[in-house]
Amino acid sequence: MQPIVALLCGICGERLTERYFVAPDGLPRCSECRQMEPLFARAVAYGSYDLGLRELIHLLKYEQVRPAANVLGRMLADAIACLAPAFGAVEPVVVPVPLHREKLRQRGFNQSELIARAALKIRPAGQEWRLDTAVLERVRPTESQTGLTRPQRVENVRGAFAVRGDVAGREVLLVDDVFTTGTTAGECARVLRKAGAARVWVATVARVLRVEPAFQMPAREVEQESRPQPLKAVAAGV
Repeated sequence: MQPIVALLCGICGERLTERYFVAPDGLPRCSECRQMEPLFARAVAYGSYDLGLRELIHLLKYEQVRPAANVLGRMLADAIACLAPAFGAVEPVVVPVPLHREKLRQRGFNQSELIARAALKIRPAGQEWRLDTAVLERVRPTESQTGLTRPQRVENVRGAFAVRGDVAGREVLLVDDVFTTGTTAGECARVLRKAGAARVWVATVARVLRVEPAFQMPAREVEQESRPQPLKAVAAGV
């Protein structure tokens, strides 16, 4: 279970090709983020959602092996560390993606909350980031996103979340176990920003990476734009 080592989009963390577009802020962009940036400022993940990491997440979620949360928490802490410089002296409120009350009753715990609590135990000295599980509520149950098209995923989570805490002017760090297509994170970011959050950042243990590269710049654009120096491989979306 190794961290992601690949060329990734600097916003959503999707896999890129060797040819890519670099925005004025210096971060490479996939085609989707270039056309329309997500409502979250940036998303990072520790590893790819496959093999051992997927099995470990399933042990926690479906087999209720709670000690797995401590291992996953260390991975999430590594992902969060990539975002920490963006906050500076500002202490973000850490918000786990919530489960609907029916799902929470069935499972007995929210895996995202357990992983987040484990991650925050590893925070550097002097870093007092606050976990707040009351900020965000899943107000209606949703279907599994597995097998749904992107428009169906968006519709599935539309209106599923509501903000119950004060986030006006705050930096919010949204945490979850897996980032699949970003529709859940995007909907959470939408309602949080509508409630006044300054920015929403996303950190997850794992990310589903496309088998094929996300973006290859057309040759005519390569000729028209100066090609940037190749970036070194990066871990956890940085």
